[in-house]
Amino acid sequence: MPFNFFLLRGFRLLLFPFSLLYGLAVVVRNKLYDWQWIKSTSFNLPIICVGNLSVGGTGKSPMTEMLIECLQPHFQVATLSRGYKRKTKGYLLADDQTTALEIGDEPMQFHLKYPHIGVAVGEERLVAIPQLLHDRPQTQVIILDDAFQHRSVKAGLNIILTDYSNPYWHDWFLPTGDLRDQKSSASRASVIVVTKCPANLSEQERNDIIQRIRPQKHQRVFFTTLQYGRPYHISAGYTYDIQPHTEVLLICGIANPMPLKKHLEEKAASYYEMSFNDHHIFSVDDLYAMRKKFEAMDGVEKIILTTEKDAVRLVKYGSELNALPLYVQPVMHQVLFNEEDAFRNLVTAFVSDFGKGNN
Repeated sequence: MPFNFFLLRGFRLLLFPFSLLYGLAVVVRNKLYDWQWIKSTSFNLPIICVGNLSVGGTGKSPMTEMLIECLQPHFQVATLSRGYKRKTKGYLLADDQTTALEIGDEPMQFHLKYPHIGVAVGEERLVAIPQLLHDRPQTQVIILDDAFQHRSVKAGLNIILTDYSNPYWHDWFLPTGDLRDQKSSASRASVIVVTKCPANLSEQERNDIIQRIRPQKHQRVFFTTLQYGRPYHISAGYTYDIQPHTEVLLICGIANPMPLKKHLEEKAASYYEMSFNDHHIFSVDDLYAMRKKFEAMDGVEKIILTTEKDAVRLVKYGSELNALPLYVQPVMHQVLFNEEDAFRNLVTAFVSDFGKGNN
């Protein structure tokens, strides 16, 4: 392990008293909701919440996209996000002129990939949902992105994600650990998805994890691995297959880039990296540094690669990107153990059966 890892871990352990205070505040807040001293509001349409118990990348955006692709052939879908690190406040519905600075990178990603669905942002979801329904009255199902810990709205179907390499049951409250909610809150979920698993996860390990989760009768547990699609050029759209002789400059500003790095280790000759903080807003200086580092690479065949979330923050540079071999790496969840149909049927049935007394 690098020295910086142990330094960071030691520093976080020093913050243990603060994590106790944070944990106490979380527990008290949840009790107030459980005792209905603070009310949760239900809406008369299907609401699916995608969330997690910890900070960091567990794959919420690809899961939201998986739900969109599952539901949009049958229903009028809308998404509602907070719009983290956007430059605006309050409720906003995406349109043709919307930028990532206005709604945030993840909602912008949804808007660009699925332009026919409603994509809205709003810090106060209880206020934003009626506004969204007013603007998109044909909406039949709303997907709440990263809203599990925000209990003002009661979703009909809660899906929580946990990273295989950092599961919530081995974690602790912020800032010593990564938990932003208590472990017992997992009982409020209908579906628990263990994400970023090895593609060859064994039945024995699957059963061991399920035993550790101890799902209740109303809960289903699924396992997914990340599946990387063909990179596409950020402006021209044509695709590229990374070859064993390809050198890659990775431009990455996401919470957990390790799975992508591992993918490049397996696919490319080598890769270099320019790392940024999660949700980083790219500047002209960043673009210049990117170009300079790329030109210094010695490979005969070389490309620049970035994530879909980073791409929506880079696309504003338009024509300046046309001359660069800058490709975007799509990623999606692949459900393991031949349970993809079971997952999709569960989600579709929730929406279809809503209001029939089955929920």
